[in-house]
Order: sequence, then C-alpha cells, then structure tokens
Amino acid sequence: MAAEPLAPGVWGVVATPFTGSTQDVDAASLAKLVDHYSRIGVTGLTVLGVFGEAVRLSAAEKRAVLEVVVDSADLPIVVGASSTSTAPVIDEVALATEVVGDRLAGAMVQVNTPDPELLARQLDAVHAATGAGLVVQDYPLVTGVAISAADLAAAVERVESVVAVKAEAPPTPPAIATLTARTGVPVFGGLGGVGLLDELAAGSAGAMTGFSFPEGLKACVDAWWRGGYQAALEAYLGYLPLVNFEAQARIGLAVRKEALRRRGLISGSGVRAPASGMPETLAEQLDRHLAAVENVEN
Repeated sequence: MAAEPLAPGVWGVVATPFTGSTQDVDAASLAKLVDHYSRIGVTGLTVLGVFGEAVRLSAAEKRAVLEVVVDSADLPIVVGASSTSTAPVIDEVALATEVVGDRLAGAMVQVNTPDPELLARQLDAVHAATGAGLVVQDYPLVTGVAISAADLAAAVERVESVVAVKAEAPPTPPAIATLTARTGVPVFGGLGGVGLLDELAAGSAGAMTGFSFPEGLKACVDAWWRGGYQAALEAYLGYLPLVNFEAQARIGLAVRKEALRRRGLISGSGVRAPASGMPETLAEQLDRHLAAVENVEN
C-alpha cells in the first residue's frame, strides 16, 4: 500500500450518531452525514476519531461504521486508532485496511510517548504489520502525552510511512511552523477549527476537524488559497462564534452533535458515557448561533 501524502484541504471528521435510549449506531444518520460531506466537496473523511467516539465503540460497531462510510461516499478515508499501545493499534489499523481497502488514505495513530526514537519505532511497527500510511495525531488532551514539536518532527523525519501530521497540542501555530519546516509532510490543524486562520498562516495544509458547519472550514481554506489571509478572514468571520461555542470544555462533543441534529444531518444527538450531554440552558444560545450562520450561508 503506497504511502502518499494526504491531499491538502478539509478532511471532514465524522461523528458517530446513535439512536435514542439504546444508543445503537444509527447507520441511516451516518450515511446522511457522510453524503453531506461529499456534497459540499471536502477533500476526504476522517472516521473513528475522537469526535467519532471510537474509544466507546465495540470492534463490531467500528466495522459497521466503516462499512457505512465506504458505501455512502466515494472519498478517500483516514481511519483513527483509539488505542495507544502498539498491539491494539495494529489490530485497529488492520481492521481499517480490511474494510476500507484502497480508499484508506491513512491510519491515524496517536503520539504515545515523548521520546522521538520510541515513537518512530511504534510507527514503523504499525506500518510493517499493516502496510498503511500513517497520520500522526498529537493530541495531549486525550492521550496525556506531551511531546515537543521538535521531537515530533524528529520522529516523523525518521518514518517514511507518515503521510500527514494532525497537530492538536496548543499552541498549534508554532508547532505547525516547526513541523512543516522540518518534515515536508502535510500538517493539518484540528481542535474544532478554533485556530484555523493562524494555522494556515503557519503553513498548515488545511483542517482535519469536526464542526457542525464544515462548509465554513472549506470556505476559509479555499479563500486562503485564492486570496490569502484577508480573504480567509472574511470567509470565516461569520462562523467563528459557533466555532467558539462548540469548543466548550467537556460538552463540546454534545454541543456539536446537537447542532448537527438541528441542521437535520443526524436524527439524534446522544453521546455515550462518560461524555456529558449539552446543558438545556444552552439551547437558546445554540439556536442564535445557528441562525447567524444560516444568514451567512444565505
């Protein structure tokens, strides 16, 4: 399997919708959401990441999610591995290669050590066992592992199978600047798009993140390529209040899924424990933000 660098642009991070009180995977909503991403013209999809609640899915559910996504859109796919130890990561990536096949643009593997030599060994082991190109995700809020941008770059430089880095260790702009200068590998921002403008200015290849209006991420990135900072700023300004609203600690996932539900893109906004639901006290403010974005789009 060739390890081709990820194409620049917006890689939509796909939520995993659940049904009602049983919280089974909602295949129909998932297919509808994936179709929406395809229709707005994203570069590719990222599935079974943190936003996809992959850590709370069984192996059978992960397989089912991947099958729905593959059947719902003809787009390249990055598949996340929720584990951090080598053996279970290999199992997750093997599942992705089996189900997604030639559509697998990369397997997203978490940074699991601050030691660049050990990290390089981990990445080499995953690639040797699966043949997959690797997207290295630096997300200390989830893993608890902090690595310097210089050490991450050193690890990436040693591993030929790395196809991209997803930089989510704040402050992201200087990290992205270091990674792009040192590695030549495309680097994508995440964190809900909060720092997208600054990340583009630092040399990022685009966005790989969840947002209830991925149209806004695409408008910003496309405008950056057409006209630079000022054009991207003007394209993104109307979305930024909602981006910020969805970035609230502990409830951001639930807020974003509720926004997707109110858009009619998924049927339910439930999240699996231990994630927190959206407080009802925020419902009116969410409606205001959604209405404001609708005005931008119209």
